[in-house]
Amino acid sequence: MSSELLGLVIVVGITFLSSVIFVVTGAYRREDQNEIGDRGDFLLGSFVRSWLYWFLGPVERLAIGLRIAPLAFNLTGVALGVGAGFCFGNGNLNPGGWLLLLSGALDVLDGRVARGQGLASPRGAFLDSTLDRFAEVSAFVGLAVFYRESVTLTIVVALAIGGSLLVSYTRARGESLGVVCKAGIMQRAERILLVGLGGILDPILGYEPGMLLAAGLIILATGAIGTAVYRTMWISKRIA
Repeated sequence: MSSELLGLVIVVGITFLSSVIFVVTGAYRREDQNEIGDRGDFLLGSFVRSWLYWFLGPVERLAIGLRIAPLAFNLTGVALGVGAGFCFGNGNLNPGGWLLLLSGALDVLDGRVARGQGLASPRGAFLDSTLDRFAEVSAFVGLAVFYRESVTLTIVVALAIGGSLLVSYTRARGESLGVVCKAGIMQRAERILLVGLGGILDPILGYEPGMLLAAGLIILATGAIGTAVYRTMWISKRIA
């Protein structure tokens, strides 16, 4: 068994067992004090989101107890995003995928730690969302380097990163004008999962290197651009 497959099996096993514990102990029924109500719908459902928050709970509580600054999670997330991009650019898709998923986990923790410490603020929210874009762009730049020999796939990466930024921009711009739109797919969580899992699974499944991940990027680009177009139309109709 390859090290990539062994690592995946271990993570899947931990995920399954923790999910069972999450249900059996009734933790899924408990009210989440650090959650906010303005998130868009998660494509995999509220159960997966709640499980992830619960799973990361020990780290969250430790960070709150030690008074670790939320910005530390933001900056570490950016560093991991840069690391993921470096791995992707060098053809190391599996570690790049893991680093990107870990960056996403830290993105979950920063806001929750801030709220848990009573430090949530407009400045923090701005840094959180902006630094997320730095991490995401870094990963996509690495993917563009990886696919540089293919004009078609380089264009796909460009569409994926453009669509990803537009999904965030349309919501932010709409909210600045007093219109809130959270509809659509391929928000940050979905994008990280798609690219991260694509990078992890690509070398394990044994297809031509990069092809499975490329399929994920095509889905991402299509979903993100479609969401951006939908939000543009939806918001424009509601602006006086």
